[in-house]
Amino acid sequence: MRMTIESDPSYPAHWEADVVLRDGGTARIRPITTEDAGRLVSFYEQVSDESKYYRFFAPYPRLSDRDVHRFTHHDYVDRVGLAATIGEEFIGTVRYDRIGPDGRPASAPADEAEVAFLVQDAHQGRGVASALLEHIGAVARERGIRRFAAEVLPANTKMIKVFTDVGYQQKRSFEDGSVHLTLDLEPTAESLAVQRAREQRAEARSVQRLLAPGSVAVVGVSRSGAGVGAAALRNLRDSGFRGHLYAVNEAVTRDLLDGVRAYRTVEAIGAPVDLAVIAVPADRVPDAVAACGEHGVQGLVVLSAGYGDSGPAGLARQRELLRQVRSYGMRLIGPNAYGVINTAPEVELNASLTPAPMPVRGRTGLFTQSGAIGIALLSALLRRGEGLSSFVSAGNRADVSGNDILQYWYEDEATDVALMYLETLGNPRKFTRLARRTAAVKPVVVAKGGRHTPAGHVVPGTRLSEDTVSALLRQAGVIRVDTVTELVDVGLLLASQPLPAGPRIAILGNSESLGVLTYDACLAQGLRPLPPLDLTTAASPEDFRTALAAALASDDCDAVIVTAIPWVSEHALADDLADALREAVAEAPDKPVAVVHVELAELVRALSATRGPDDEPPAHPAADAALSPAAPAATGATATSTGTAASTPDPDRIPSYPAAERAVKAVAEAVRYGQWRRALADAGQVPEYEDIDEAGAAAQLAGLLADVDDGAVLTLAERDARDLLARYGIRVLPTLPAPSPDAAVRAAAVLGYPVALKTTAPHLRHRADLGGVRLDLTTEAELRRSYEELTDALGKPAELQPVVQPMVPRGVDTVVRSVIDPAAGAVLSFGLAGVASELLGDTAHRLVPATDRDAAALIRSIRAAPLLFGWRGSDPVDTPALEETLLRLSRLVDDHPEVIGVTLEPVVVAVEGVSALSATVRVAHPPARGDLGPRTLPSY
Repeated sequence: MRMTIESDPSYPAHWEADVVLRDGGTARIRPITTEDAGRLVSFYEQVSDESKYYRFFAPYPRLSDRDVHRFTHHDYVDRVGLAATIGEEFIGTVRYDRIGPDGRPASAPADEAEVAFLVQDAHQGRGVASALLEHIGAVARERGIRRFAAEVLPANTKMIKVFTDVGYQQKRSFEDGSVHLTLDLEPTAESLAVQRAREQRAEARSVQRLLAPGSVAVVGVSRSGAGVGAAALRNLRDSGFRGHLYAVNEAVTRDLLDGVRAYRTVEAIGAPVDLAVIAVPADRVPDAVAACGEHGVQGLVVLSAGYGDSGPAGLARQRELLRQVRSYGMRLIGPNAYGVINTAPEVELNASLTPAPMPVRGRTGLFTQSGAIGIALLSALLRRGEGLSSFVSAGNRADVSGNDILQYWYEDEATDVALMYLETLGNPRKFTRLARRTAAVKPVVVAKGGRHTPAGHVVPGTRLSEDTVSALLRQAGVIRVDTVTELVDVGLLLASQPLPAGPRIAILGNSESLGVLTYDACLAQGLRPLPPLDLTTAASPEDFRTALAAALASDDCDAVIVTAIPWVSEHALADDLADALREAVAEAPDKPVAVVHVELAELVRALSATRGPDDEPPAHPAADAALSPAAPAATGATATSTGTAASTPDPDRIPSYPAAERAVKAVAEAVRYGQWRRALADAGQVPEYEDIDEAGAAAQLAGLLADVDDGAVLTLAERDARDLLARYGIRVLPTLPAPSPDAAVRAAAVLGYPVALKTTAPHLRHRADLGGVRLDLTTEAELRRSYEELTDALGKPAELQPVVQPMVPRGVDTVVRSVIDPAAGAVLSFGLAGVASELLGDTAHRLVPATDRDAAALIRSIRAAPLLFGWRGSDPVDTPALEETLLRLSRLVDDHPEVIGVTLEPVVVAVEGVSALSATVRVAHPPARGDLGPRTLPSY
């Protein structure tokens, strides 16, 4: 049943949401309507007598007609009911009734409501009640309700736990034989932490069910052995999948297909199926999904194309596919997916189009949105000796996305390094939040391709530039690279080497020229290279070992780059050199080592191979052919949060690169990531300012928006903007209009000399280079003369819109902004004022709320930052006051989501103090749901 606003104008469609439950399955939460009477009766009949007793405090075997009418008729303001559904079936319900101080039904402004739950016994323990409580709490806040009251029998310990574990501030008492609970619905740090912890566990579990199934059915296996379905079946079979494997073909006439048990339908299998791989034409996928859903399949990998990748009609088909999949409580990888791989020895899953044998086990997880890029990345990683823990290529990623995979990798002990190729960021705000948490324990390396949304990817729009997105990702600890080659290069280093303790790089090798190139590349990356050590072309493997051991033992370097060019007898010496380097690394495994080689293919193979206990060659040597198996990667320890190493270093595997720039880039990214990890120990704090008037600002905004329609944006008048900012301690210089010379003189008399005269016409605003500003006017005569010069040169007063302002101490002109991006949330930006900064894009960004460390880093991260700190003998300006302005603005937009945009330009930073000369503030009604809202799956 899908209610629409057209069928019932009062129906709050935005309350509908898909959620992931504790066990990884999904359910849909929606308002209960008058059409749900039959579903409610059926649901109640399946609830046990004990659960009914807990709900009504007495035996209550059936609902009366009056009960059914009451529980299905709501005004969605004072009386609201929500249902958790799978398909058309209710599995849980929750309702609230607004009450007054006397406990009787009431309307606004009463701000308390009585709340009650009922969950079908078969679905208890899945987190249904917790999800319903999050959503009914958000609904209540939207309707002006601030507290929930609940009466619970003492024996109903499960429901008491639901209330007490939610993290809200609460009161608890025992009255008349029942437990009386009062919950304050204002989100707290604890309630948000609880919500996000539940989200992480549920989403990780949903991915784990896809990657570690006990049984797999391939739907769409041709009898001839040709086609995508048959290929997927062979790959599963030949890779040694540990679970039960089934083939499904509606025309099958024999018991086996390719040696796998075959059935005409999924239902005919007669045993549980955890994962179904669907490889039928798009027009037959709905029937296959329905068959899987009815059989209780937990997840799908849809290889079929013809969806969002094929135009508007395909996009509509994709949305309907997602709706159908979720109606059965399943998760979906795809459509147009390449598949999934899990190398865990107890699983050995290759449900992909990668031919067997599948990649060997390693410590690197790989996620891609593109099948073609996935093939290239698998080939590159395996050729260079890197194994995988898991691989997901999500195609159009209509459901499971990079966010879900990050949730899984965060707690996956088999994954030490996360590599991701992303074409879009469906929810940048959530991605940066999840990436920051994951990056605190293991590296997250992202290559983001495509500045435009590819076909098949439907995501919320963003106004942020690529540079801004990159800055926000780096703030979250993400290692952002530009190409898939860099993705592999950086991943190889992080998977086998410890994190460097600093930027000091030792360089040694048998080529002076290659050493110089490496030295220059280090300088270009902001590293601190030591003078290269030239071992000469006559250097032996033993010379390399001695020099590397000495460099690793030195306290003067944090990482070592070894450069090597061929000998006359290259093949004979490759293994000897690899062994020599390994010996040196084994003696000092706490510093990373990378090798730059020139045409030394045998050395690459030798360095990437893991030696056995008797120094025998590896069982699976790396091959040149794409997708061929590589040497098994050593098993490292799980990542820690110390920031000292990405994983346990493996002295048998040393990453090598065919160019100095590539090796140095990888080392530099490891250095920056290590610095970010160490900085987490002191992440800073959001400061409290006693002079902030949060309540006054809220009241002012409510008044300003009283007559503004939903969806409309209001640009505040100058006085209103100045008053709002003043409530947060941000003083904007007063400005008086000067439509005539006499008006300018009167304004100067009010403000006091010296004054500035400036134009505010849109085409001249903030363009001092065009001559629209006159400064340090100390007398009436100077002011009148400047007014005449201004109008003679640039136009009539009506066009120029002149204003007068008091003068402030000279300093550095800067720009401070905050904007609410529809996808990324609130972003704080900083740069210097002027066309040069705009032209060069010299602006830095941080997510809101910003900490004191964020503000300090923000002003130091622009290229023109030296101008703030005494460039060429000038006096340093008051950067602490500038940081405070940034933090106060961050607090304003974080406290009040109605503030969707603020521009302070210019903000003059003097030797003492800052002065904001003008401000533009835009406000609007906040969205019904924000990042603090209840858990919900995206629905594009």
